[in-house]
Amino acid sequence: MDLTLTEFMKEQLNLVSTDFKRYMYDKLPWEARLVGLMGPRGVGKSTMVLQHIKEQAEDIQDKSLYVSADHSYFSTHTLIDTAAQFVREGGEWLYIDEVHKYEGWSTELKQIYDSHPKLHVFFTGSSVLDILEGEADLSRRVLLNDMQGLSFREFLELFHGIKTPVRSLKEVLEGKVQIEGVEHPLPLFEQYLREGYYPFSLEGYFQQRLQQVIRLTMEVDIPQYANMTPATGRKLRRMLGIIASNVPYKPEASSLANEIKVSRNDIPNYLLYMEKAGMIGQLRDCTGGMRGLGKTEKVYLDNTNMIYTMTGENANIGNVRETFFFNQTRLNQEVISSKVSDFQIGEYTFEVGGKKKGLKQVKDVENAYIVRDDTEYASGQFLPLWSFGLLY
Repeated sequence: MDLTLTEFMKEQLNLVSTDFKRYMYDKLPWEARLVGLMGPRGVGKSTMVLQHIKEQAEDIQDKSLYVSADHSYFSTHTLIDTAAQFVREGGEWLYIDEVHKYEGWSTELKQIYDSHPKLHVFFTGSSVLDILEGEADLSRRVLLNDMQGLSFREFLELFHGIKTPVRSLKEVLEGKVQIEGVEHPLPLFEQYLREGYYPFSLEGYFQQRLQQVIRLTMEVDIPQYANMTPATGRKLRRMLGIIASNVPYKPEASSLANEIKVSRNDIPNYLLYMEKAGMIGQLRDCTGGMRGLGKTEKVYLDNTNMIYTMTGENANIGNVRETFFFNQTRLNQEVISSKVSDFQIGEYTFEVGGKKKGLKQVKDVENAYIVRDDTEYASGQFLPLWSFGLLY
């Protein structure tokens, strides 16, 4: 292979640590022929791929190649030709990072898959990709996986070296959750809410880095892969700002369309793009649930770090609480809006609030819980908000 690519891979492998791994690491079908890992910018997709390569035996590493699709090498070379040469030289494991930055990625991956039956291809990309037509050609070939940012549990390990196991929803509801060695979790929880969702927070200058992630996602990623103009991308970013200042936002397509000067009919699609890109979360009702795309009742920013970055100390604490609960529970459960309270998961109803929040609103509701953000330990129907951050 070209020395430029092999040296790039070696440099990246030398830089990556295998001490901490994201929740998806052991869930991915690494052995499959074509695997895609989707997710928002900055959640650790590239790191996880490099960790996997680094932990392979030397003979497997010798048959592996890691490339980034935005590398200057691909300004004069194609993925197809690179894969063909790699196979001719005995290569078996090709890892393509940030495939969404390569024009025509879907067509070329399909040809690589069909032309080299013994080659395993793993690629990472923007989470917007799986709702675009470009992925359709791969639908019967690729195993797509989605990844979101750090849970509170992962944050404890990565930022503070505190290891605690994943808990089930049942354990959380039974009030059996504690963090061994941590008597007072609330100061750590407050840090997580402000800057613990993205691994790159460890690198410093977090606010600036997250602002850049937001700008690039809204003005580059979504417009590029939804065939929008740059002007529409800027309107999307303004739309996000409007949502941020009004969250939880109750969707009103006409007023939002008038505000950013777009067609009312475009608003649902824009919201869906933003949701898939990891910028917002849409809480839907029971007509379809989150996976069934029911009617959207509320729109939140995707995570609490975005709230503090976009609104600063003006962040509404009630919104922070609800955003955290929705973000951390939605991964393994179907979370929908409740007719009598904030959220519903299966047969359980949840009202999220502060330490003074009582049972009045749900006193006649079966399987109802009050989730408090400034409570350290569970007591009956009263559960600490932080405990829902141990679900993945």
